[in-house]
Amino acid sequence: MILISCIDDRGGMLYNHRRQSQDRLLRQDLLSEVGDRPIWLSPYSLGQFACSPENLRPADDFPERAAAGEFCFFEDRDPAPWLDRAETIILYRWNRRYPADLYFPLPLTGWTLARQMEFPGSSHERITKEVYIR
Repeated sequence: MILISCIDDRGGMLYNHRRQSQDRLLRQDLLSEVGDRPIWLSPYSLGQFACSPENLRPADDFPERAAAGEFCFFEDRDPAPWLDRAETIILYRWNRRYPADLYFPLPLTGWTLARQMEFPGSSHERITKEVYIR
């Protein structure tokens, strides 16, 4: 699977059962990265995608359903149990600090940063996209 998450400067993902932030241009970049391949996500995360492309696969057990080469968008649960199944990790960094009580398991020991880019978001001055491979 290709694991995708959005994190703050401390690796925070979620606070009090709510996403820290969201950004329209980040979603566009994510959908462009995915193309027409399946992207598995929780029903909670589906609410971010107003356009609801046909390749979105909401399911409560989405990490178990994702096959090799398919994308999994982790927003509202700890991705640590699935890191061993991940082929690639894509992190979108908010470049801010938000309150958090769910964190992405950093550092990414054993992973290599293969690609990095920055782009302006619709709600964030700068978003950093990092792609890690084993």
